Amino acid sequence: MKKLLATICILAMVGMMVGVIAKAVDEKSVTATVTVQQIAISIAPGTVGYGTLALSGTKDTTSGGTNETQTVTNNGNVNVDLDIKGTTATSQCTWTLAATQGDNQYFHKYCNTGSGTPDVCDTGPTWTALTTTYAQFDTAVIPTGTSKFDLQVGVPSTTTCSVAENVNIWVQAS
Repeated sequence: MKKLLATICILAMVGMMVGVIAKAVDEKSVTATVTVQQIAISIAPGTVGYGTLALSGTKDTTSGGTNETQTVTNNGNVNVDLDIKGTTATSQCTWTLAATQGDNQYFHKYCNTGSGTPDVCDTGPTWTALTTTYAQFDTAVIPTGTSKFDLQVGVPSTTTCSVAENVNIWVQAS
């Protein structure tokens, strides 16, 4: 009986030790946060009124032209690269976007002024012809940062269309 009682006491003590060991737990938390990337831009004024131009005529948005420099604002929460492209005009006429003016073909060009002043496009601009494929015109524009550009249009040298035509451009942020 003494052996049995001693064995039961030993087992009880071992059981208590195992119970204590099993209950020895410590927890800590890790605070984890995440922000979803948001890419968003706005363009002001977002419109250009070139007016009526003669065949082979050109006009731009610099201060000597329509004075409508476009300002792209990064409304997102990450730096963005900006791309720009033109379009073939098809709303009233069919004018093909090209590097030069021709029969039912027009050009649309841009000049990147960046974010500073004075506007470099007002004084001896460097015009880059738009195509129907996106081309990068600014990089790493910070949130709330801006990038400015001017546009220049050259209407066809010959066309049978004499109504207002939309010669839109597109800007994309990535």
